Amino acid sequence: MIGVPNDGLQLLNDPNAATKWVSENIQRYWPDVRFRYIAVGNEVDPNKESGQYASFVLPAMQNVYNAIRTAGLGDQIKVSTATYTGLLENSSPPSNGVFHDNVRGFIEPIIGFLVQNNLPMLANIYPYFGNPGSNLPYALFNAPGPVVTDSNGLQYSNLFDAMLDAHYAAQARLGGADVEIVVSESGWASAEGGPVATVENAGTYYRNLISHVKETNGTPLKPGRPIETYLFEMFDESQKGGNPEEKHFGLFSPDQQPKYGQLPF
Repeated sequence: MIGVPNDGLQLLNDPNAATKWVSENIQRYWPDVRFRYIAVGNEVDPNKESGQYASFVLPAMQNVYNAIRTAGLGDQIKVSTATYTGLLENSSPPSNGVFHDNVRGFIEPIIGFLVQNNLPMLANIYPYFGNPGSNLPYALFNAPGPVVTDSNGLQYSNLFDAMLDAHYAAQARLGGADVEIVVSESGWASAEGGPVATVENAGTYYRNLISHVKETNGTPLKPGRPIETYLFEMFDESQKGGNPEEKHFGLFSPDQQPKYGQLPF
């Protein structure tokens, strides 16, 4: 997966710039690098500072999509954007998933574009940021049984599935019931994030997440669908700004040493 940074979205509203971007960042490396997805923008949120880029996301997606098709790669590389749970006004229980009212004007046309072109939505799903301290086993895939029973009768024994199905429910309300979601990021901080940010908890999360998406065919709402999931992230980012915990999501330390031993890939 390769991403267009949020501050590069406006430039790609020019079709010629999008064609050049695809040439320099995709075609130059294809097929030695097999790209599966292009994330055009990451967690753009009309309610946050990144909202300054909201109007550029869909035109950039359209232009990159057209450039990929012109390059003859439309069947191999899917174009989308990466959303996150912060766009949801409600996510619990999952069937109540709904986008914020002032997000609808941004996300609904994007969903329509994905539907029209049979493209997936990318979503960053982080139980770590979903108040995991209130029920840590539920967040770490260690709950002994169902924790949440939805009004539709579906039962949830882990927070990851619940958050993902809330995204599906929110999409369905805007015409995107059949848009597949690819989990473009999921991870757990190992330090500097309060009592749940430990190496032990992070290792447990990564091991159980990998096993879950490999062995489980879908979520309670979408059974029988593989949960294609990408881990965040490869290395700790020791020089990253922002919240200190953001430095500690890596599977490896900056010196390339594994933090969690053998993972069940």
